[in-house]
Amino acid sequence: MARDGCSTGETAAAGPWWRFPPLRNALLAGLLALGAYAGGRAGLIPESLEMAAYWLAIPLGAWYWAREGLEDLFRERAVGIEILMGAATLGAGILGLWEEAAALVVLYAFAEGVEELTFARTRRAIRALLDLAPKTAHRLVDGGKTVTVPADTIQPGDRFVVRPGESVPTDGVILEGESSLDESPVTGESLPVDKGPGDKVFAASINGQGVLTVEATAGFADNTLARIIHLVEEAQEQKGRAQLWMERFGRRYSPAVLASALAMLLLPWLLGLDTVWWSERAVVLLVAAAPCALVISLPIAMSAGIAGAGRRGILIKGGAHLEHLGQVRTIAFDKTGTLTYGRPRVTDVSAVEGDEAALLAIAAGLEQYSEHPLARAIRQRAEEQGIPPRGMRDVQALTGAGIQGREGDTVWYLGKPDLFESLGLDLSPWTEIIRRRQEEAKTVVLVGNRQRIIGILALQDVLRENAPQVIAGLHALGIRTVMLTGDNEATARRIARQLGIDDVRAGLRPEDKVAAVEALGREGPVLMVGDGVNDAPALAAATCGVAMGAAGTDAAIEAADIALMADDLAKLLEAMRLGRKARRVSLQNIVFSIAVLMVLIPAGVGGFISVTFAVLVHEASELLAVANGLRARRAED
Repeated sequence: MARDGCSTGETAAAGPWWRFPPLRNALLAGLLALGAYAGGRAGLIPESLEMAAYWLAIPLGAWYWAREGLEDLFRERAVGIEILMGAATLGAGILGLWEEAAALVVLYAFAEGVEELTFARTRRAIRALLDLAPKTAHRLVDGGKTVTVPADTIQPGDRFVVRPGESVPTDGVILEGESSLDESPVTGESLPVDKGPGDKVFAASINGQGVLTVEATAGFADNTLARIIHLVEEAQEQKGRAQLWMERFGRRYSPAVLASALAMLLLPWLLGLDTVWWSERAVVLLVAAAPCALVISLPIAMSAGIAGAGRRGILIKGGAHLEHLGQVRTIAFDKTGTLTYGRPRVTDVSAVEGDEAALLAIAAGLEQYSEHPLARAIRQRAEEQGIPPRGMRDVQALTGAGIQGREGDTVWYLGKPDLFESLGLDLSPWTEIIRRRQEEAKTVVLVGNRQRIIGILALQDVLRENAPQVIAGLHALGIRTVMLTGDNEATARRIARQLGIDDVRAGLRPEDKVAAVEALGREGPVLMVGDGVNDAPALAAATCGVAMGAAGTDAAIEAADIALMADDLAKLLEAMRLGRKARRVSLQNIVFSIAVLMVLIPAGVGGFISVTFAVLVHEASELLAVANGLRARRAED
């Protein structure tokens, strides 16, 4: 039973099902066998022609699966399900049951063909993402002209133009132009993202209204989309513990079934019993006990789940990690950049002298050339309100305290309250507002000179808007949530209350986070969520590590067990639902398959069912397992 690849190629899987070679052979063999059966019963053809049709249908239908079974037998010394079915076919033929032998071969060929086609189309669905990337690119050449070239000829450092409505040919950085881009093929995020000079763009993103000039940072074969496809394909080949256990079970179970059938053939002959009756029972046993549906139960659900996640911008690196998503009962979150945006924003502007515009103009002037996160937040607030920065000279950073700059004869300062106390200013009129902002877990900076305070700014790392809904959704799944942060206890608990998080571990250094994750892991499987490689030690210590916003970050994609390509916390909830769905579907398949075996085996050995009936039930159960496994592609709300 093919699991690790489609030997007949994915290109054949793209057309109608009857052109897929295993199914085409099964169809032709079925028509031959059906024609022979109908013609023989109606007396339209002689018995010799009927037998000849069966003898032709059997090798035609068995060509693909029998060849695979023999390869496993001689190369790996493994008795697989194909050998059981081949032995059953041979036994039925020896007993003269050619109709039953042909039915067995044809139905098994159909079931195997459907299963192999399903795997091939699942893989092709992922590779089809590459088709979203354009086949040509408008490369810039000397003189500012553009030349249309094949997209796969673009190399790092090349510059190309992306016009409105076109797709980006490969990863790059915007040099000129502004536009909104649909990045759903890479991140799974359905809403367009506004981008401008300095921002990264990904292959297959669809450009909105603006013309962009982009410098390539990766070739066509090495861009983010190609890496995602490659990693998903690798993940589909990696197996979880349950799947590996099932395969080990199959390697022992199939030889045991074959040995039991041989015993049913030999013992009656030695004991002088009815050898024909027992021979028929042996053939029925080979069919009834073949664990096709059981063996396919996990691979089909795991492969479908990984592929479905990949198309949503959720990169799951193997079946083991998809299993973990279905088992996890505790999720540990890093705070900064995960539950929050990791970018402070100005939340409060309080002018105590003059107006807010003057206050922001002076603050933006002092921070005009600083790359500190607080400085960027202050400049952004001024830009949003259309306030130009005031011109400052002799700007100088005051390490650990703030910044100063000169405007005319006045030296302006921006910094912590302690800075202004050291300048000899009385802060008592503003003590209450400073205390209140700090209790709200905000960073407070003052603006003024040596004579007076002109205003107070409060900044805060803003919570993600959907974080409370995601935490509530996780609680609805019965998952305990824990926040691990280096912030102080009061700030951490305030944020935890806002989000509804169950537990808080605050004031943690990186090594403390690792210890906290290991302690949680002793209570059961734990999943750690962080914003990339910054939390790598804690991600590695968890049962499963999830990196957020991994698109464009090679290290994060490679390091995490699961990478959420979009910087969207809701993707975590979607991943958890996919994991639960895959686990539930797998268990349904396993229980169903075992139930079928428990009914078929005693009924077959006891003589209550025929070879044909055993074949019909056996193959129907395999097809049902495949159909049910495909449900793992979609997460349920």
